[in-house]
Amino acid sequence: MAAAEEASRPFAGLSDVSISEDIPVEGDISVPIGSSRRDDEFSTLDEPVKETILRDLRAVGYKFIHVLYPQRSSALLRDWDLWGPLLLCVTLALLLQGGAADSDEQGGPQFAEVFVIVWFGSIIITLNSKLLGGTISFFQSLCVLGYCILPLTVAMVVCRLVLIGGSGTVSFAVRLVVVIASFSWSTFASTAFLADSQPPNRKALVVYPVFLFYFVIGWMVLTFSPSQ
Repeated sequence: MAAAEEASRPFAGLSDVSISEDIPVEGDISVPIGSSRRDDEFSTLDEPVKETILRDLRAVGYKFIHVLYPQRSSALLRDWDLWGPLLLCVTLALLLQGGAADSDEQGGPQFAEVFVIVWFGSIIITLNSKLLGGTISFFQSLCVLGYCILPLTVAMVVCRLVLIGGSGTVSFAVRLVVVIASFSWSTFASTAFLADSQPPNRKALVVYPVFLFYFVIGWMVLTFSPSQ
């Protein structure tokens, strides 16, 4: 009988328990708003379109500087974008138009063909890097490979200017030196950014496709000749 009464009053013994006044037994539950304030500071929803465009252009220019002065920096990997590679690809494709090889008989690097070579080649190299154990993301690799086309695009501009004066032996020699220098610069810059993201024993397997990728683009730049 006593056991039944104790079972019916499970909290009967707590009436004699006293709580010290020093222990707080009530309070307010609030959510910190510091993080939301930080998000509001960096929000671009209310930013004017002009400031957004200028900020993106400054970011693209900053990455161009990193390519011209390559160093082991994570700037291209941390704040990746595809605006710069798209701009360089369009510029290179436009500069390669109007060549003597664009005739119907010979074919040539038409606009779509340049796009396919650049983007399809970048995708293949990126997939190769990921399969070999690379630690960077797919779009980060595309960003680095695309931005490192900058030296070859500059070489294309120089070659067009050189070809204005003629297409003799001296012109070819100058263009050859410019293309070799820009090809070496593009390869060195891309490997400088991608080196730390690859396993040490597989870096050569990653660099070789990059070498071929920029070699093909450099060959298109070197063999370009204006239509008569």
